[in-house]
Amino acid sequence: MTATTAESTSRAARILSRPTAINGLTVPNRIAMAPMTRQFSPGGVPGADVASYYARRAAAGVGLIVTEGTYVGHESAGQSDDIPRFHGEEQLAGWAKVAADVHAAGGTIVPQLWHIGMVREQGQPPYADAPAVGPSGLRLGADEATGKAMTQRDLDDVIGAFAEAAAAAERIGFDGVEIHGAHGYLVDQFLWAGTNRRTDAYGGDPVARARFAEEIVAAVRETVSPDFPVIFRYSQWKQEAYRARLAETPEELESILAPLAAAGVDAFHASTRRYWLPEFDGSDLNLAGWTKKLTGKPVITVGSVGLDGDFLKGFMGEGAPVKGIDDLLDRLEAEEFDLIAVGRALLQDPEWAAKVLADRFDELKPYDAAALKTLS
Repeated sequence: MTATTAESTSRAARILSRPTAINGLTVPNRIAMAPMTRQFSPGGVPGADVASYYARRAAAGVGLIVTEGTYVGHESAGQSDDIPRFHGEEQLAGWAKVAADVHAAGGTIVPQLWHIGMVREQGQPPYADAPAVGPSGLRLGADEATGKAMTQRDLDDVIGAFAEAAAAAERIGFDGVEIHGAHGYLVDQFLWAGTNRRTDAYGGDPVARARFAEEIVAAVRETVSPDFPVIFRYSQWKQEAYRARLAETPEELESILAPLAAAGVDAFHASTRRYWLPEFDGSDLNLAGWTKKLTGKPVITVGSVGLDGDFLKGFMGEGAPVKGIDDLLDRLEAEEFDLIAVGRALLQDPEWAAKVLADRFDELKPYDAAALKTLS
């Protein structure tokens, strides 16, 4: 390893090793595990294999684990009986074991609370008779309703389900919660004009479209302890609409985020497909950078961190990828964002964080999609 490479990698370890705070939680370093749906929880119950899966990554140095999305206790929340649920005695007992094992391994952990909304199709488990619900009953890209437009009772029930799940998370030993408001699922369906055509208080301008998310955050905040972290994940892009945008300008973005921050969000998780891309013209700030600038809250960035060969070459000083490790570290050191979430690279290699933090960059491996088929 050359002197230049050694200096670069030592800098990486030094910067990424710094602790950071989210409300009452101290995260031991700047590396987070991004939430990734795995479907290894039959009956919605995370078993010993799921607990080991997360604990291995905590033991290898991941500072904050955000679990895969977990269904809140509403009949229309999900579409699979193999995705974990965050309600029910057996399910919560499984999650308590996950949290305990991660803590024993030295990590911190929050569950991602999830309702998929109109992504669901009627007839899917775990509750086959439940309808697909959303702000206007519209699927992504559709102009005609194929599901149920939510009534006030529906809204209240879902808000209550998020609050109950958050209370359960604190009770069974988790370090905080993350509300899934991204990627075209229910909360995001309210935020986005493409799926929210309502004419009541929950539809219209960005502030009105953010009301449902704001009420979820407020209900969660009221249910948990004041120092219990509440994280909100959001995105511009959707699973089936990569060019969709909640906001075209920083001002529009602020009108969405400011009510959420005021309602009790302690940190935002700004999901992008490529973290190095600027979000708005005239600035190099990515979505996470703009989020921190506009709200003053801690922010997690995510988007292809550590995913491909070019990124690995950047770690090892073997060339100049478009945006490599130096750019990532520069942004983190400049406090553009506070944590870096790693997704598929951590599926490929549970030891990814340990290798980075110990300057073992020559041991990093490119992502292989075969990792999706196992719970290694």
